[in-house]
Amino acid sequence: MKNQEITVVYKWTANPGKTDELKAIYKEVEKQMNETEPGALKVDCYFDESNDVLIVSDLFKDGAALGQHLSTTAAGHFPSLLQIAQPGPFLFLGDVPEELKQAAIGMGLDATFAPLAFGFER
Repeated sequence: MKNQEITVVYKWTANPGKTDELKAIYKEVEKQMNETEPGALKVDCYFDESNDVLIVSDLFKDGAALGQHLSTTAAGHFPSLLQIAQPGPFLFLGDVPEELKQAAIGMGLDATFAPLAFGFER
């Protein structure tokens, strides 16, 4: 059976003086995803203090789970994030349905979509 999981890796660069606010919003995003998105399998947030860059890795069960995220949690927090940070790039890894590609592009994301080409897992 074909792997349906989709990973999204992206970054936000905080505007000057907005680092704590960016982190606080993402703590709320993480909490909301955990509580309301059963198809969100994993969220990892990394922070580069020297450049005020938040790097996020989200793992979704499938395209439906990604769609739920984009239309709920992401859509709800995106306007606030744009006020305090610069987005992108966004890397969508896996078989992303065309309508979700268009939704991501419609949000103005600097998005790259790449289905799995090869690899291994232990």
